[in-house]
Amino acid sequence: MQRTSINDLVEKAKSEIEELSIDQVKDEISENAALLVDIRDFRERLLEGTIPGAISAPRGMIEWWFDPDSPYHKPDFTFEKRYILFCSLGWRSALATSALKNLGFSNVAHLAEGFTGWIDSNEQIEEITSGEKWFNNEDDIRSSIEITKE
Repeated sequence: MQRTSINDLVEKAKSEIEELSIDQVKDEISENAALLVDIRDFRERLLEGTIPGAISAPRGMIEWWFDPDSPYHKPDFTFEKRYILFCSLGWRSALATSALKNLGFSNVAHLAEGFTGWIDSNEQIEEITSGEKWFNNEDDIRSSIEITKE
């Protein structure tokens, strides 16, 4: 059996979805045409901030929260809305956008350059200040993502 790499999966997803530039995303934001969905881990959001107005839906929960047949479905995620997903580099969001298309969401796209491209373009960032019950400070966050060698 031939192996499919993550690069192959991302490239396939990108060929089947709508990819938006930073300017296109900004246009949709200014027109209130779409709901911006930050699929990065909540620790990434706490450390780096997010695009103003974006809601959080971590990559691991996308199918569960969006699919109305899921026991974890969030009723605010409906088929009628326009969604623009983003992650750090555009890889996870490409896969997540493809997954949503497979679930029947036809009006979905992703930010091709990801949040990293947003930052590199000197766009506005919204600070995330609460880790709720998980983290008390930046040291807690950083230690939770460090890989220890035994």
